Amino acid sequence: MIEAFTQVFITSAMVIFGVALLLSLFRLIKGPTTGDRVVAFDAGSAILMCIVGVVSVLYETFSFLDSILLIAIISFVSTVSISRFIEGGHVFNASNKRNH
Repeated sequence: MIEAFTQVFITSAMVIFGVALLLSLFRLIKGPTTGDRVVAFDAGSAILMCIVGVVSVLYETFSFLDSILLIAIISFVSTVSISRFIEGGHVFNASNKRNH
């Protein structure tokens, strides 16, 4: 009985996450501004992490959890880099050099 409920919940979660990922990808491609695209990328990476988590539950293994951490790190670094580029046109601050 519990296995049937688990399968229904896993299947419905995968369908919902799939639809949400498609909507996020649509906004990523069509977004009118770069800020919309950055937010859509961030939301899409969060949805992708959820999908990998559900797949990890489905296969009853912990080996996919490392890939969730990797997706989170790459998403964070790319979001910060793109945001800094939008703000000032450069990612690294060249005027902050050390004086020897």
